[in-house]
Amino acid sequence: MLYRCHFRLPLALGFLGGLLFAVMWPQAAPAQQALSFKEDVFPILQIRCVDCHQPGGKGYQESGLDLQTYEGLMKGTKHGAIVVAGSAFTSNLVAVIDRRTDRKIWMPHGKKKLSKCERQSIRFWINQGARNN
Repeated sequence: MLYRCHFRLPLALGFLGGLLFAVMWPQAAPAQQALSFKEDVFPILQIRCVDCHQPGGKGYQESGLDLQTYEGLMKGTKHGAIVVAGSAFTSNLVAVIDRRTDRKIWMPHGKKKLSKCERQSIRFWINQGARNN
C-alpha cells in the first residue's frame, strides 16, 4: 500500500505541473507579440520621462533628449543615439533605465525606477526593431 501512495504522488505532481504550465502559458505568450510605440512604449515615456525630457526640462537641457515624439527619441541626445533598433542590450536607453550605468545618469533621475514590466516593454519593442508603429 505504501508503494502505491508513492507512485501516485509523482503522477499527481506531474499532472499539477502540467496544469500549472497550461494556465501560465497564455500569460507568457503576449511577450512574443509585436509591441507598438504608440500603444505600449510612448505611454510609459509620457508618464515617466517627458516632464524632464522636453524643451525647458532639466533632462533636455543637460542631454538634448526630447521624448515628446518618436523622432525625438530616435534622434537621441547631443552625445548620440540612445536606441539601437534590434538590440536593447546595447541601447543606452535600456542601460539607464536598467541602471547599468553610473548612478548620476540613472533614469528617471531622482525618482522611482521604472517597473520590470515597463522596462520589459521598452526592451521588447527595441528588440523587435524599434518601429514607429
